[in-house]
Amino acid sequence: MVDILNAIVALSNYVLIPAVAYGSQLALGALGVTLIYGILRFSNFAHGDTMAFGAMVTILFTWLFQSWGISLGPLPTALLAIPLGIAATAALLLTTDKLVYQFYRRKKAAPVILVIVSMGVMFVMNGLVRFVIGPNDQRFVDGERFIISAKEFKLLTGLKEGLAFKTTQGITIVTAIILVVALFWFLNRTRTGKSMRAFSDNEDLALLSGINPDKVVMVTWIIVGALAATAGALYGLDKSFKPFIFLQLLLPIFASAIVGGLGNPLGAIAGGFVVAFSEVLITYPLKKVLKYLMPENLEPSGLVQLLSTDYKFAVSFTILIIVLLYRPTGLFRGQSV
Repeated sequence: MVDILNAIVALSNYVLIPAVAYGSQLALGALGVTLIYGILRFSNFAHGDTMAFGAMVTILFTWLFQSWGISLGPLPTALLAIPLGIAATAALLLTTDKLVYQFYRRKKAAPVILVIVSMGVMFVMNGLVRFVIGPNDQRFVDGERFIISAKEFKLLTGLKEGLAFKTTQGITIVTAIILVVALFWFLNRTRTGKSMRAFSDNEDLALLSGINPDKVVMVTWIIVGALAATAGALYGLDKSFKPFIFLQLLLPIFASAIVGGLGNPLGAIAGGFVVAFSEVLITYPLKKVLKYLMPENLEPSGLVQLLSTDYKFAVSFTILIIVLLYRPTGLFRGQSV
């Protein structure tokens, strides 16, 4: 029985908790992608760098607050800076829409044109972030590092394996739950949210009903900015910040949105956790877990690792291909907010 508990703790420590935190980050990113696709009807390839911009602004304000001696005690100072990151990101997206996307939207350009335009915006945003904060790793966490450390867990339970639950992982999970609940409440309970859903379902009928398309577009970009900045800041807090990382994250984020059903918010959340658990589980060496569960003479000698962590993003790509081949609409039928 003790060996089974040790195996569960080891699996939780290295797979379950990291996958839930990572899945929360992917879900927030995928929600932004799916809202843009469902309402504005194009795939925004600049979303990863939008997350990077939001994280960068959060970092800069975090450093400013730390230099002033402002803190939240056991919690990261970045929590104070995230609202400013959201405001800056929303302002950037609204400005980008005004200067770039609005022209093509009024020309009723094909979605593929907007995709190409978003790639250009992506390179501009990436260059802006690297110019301001540099291309290197940046860490901006402070406060208590662990809610419970492995050493404390061992002393508390007497088990051989220790469970380490980082503060940033707990914040990520709680923040993601709050944002998702708030988003679904907004879309289903408020007049503006219902207008966005109507605009997504049938644009022509929504316009005939008197819905203001400019307001729908503005609110969409503000929500996307909030989701992107929060997701980027939480990812940077949990791991580290590097501009190119967010460009790489674009693949698992799009995979999450497509697996769940592109354009479906509920699908984006489900897809985020499917991709996260797949990536973490397939690249985790299971030797330690199997050591507790198998007889001594059958213990594996190798790592029992399906893929190296270097191929983590290949898992997202494989899942994406399989879904596109066998279920293009995703787990939930897409194209509806």
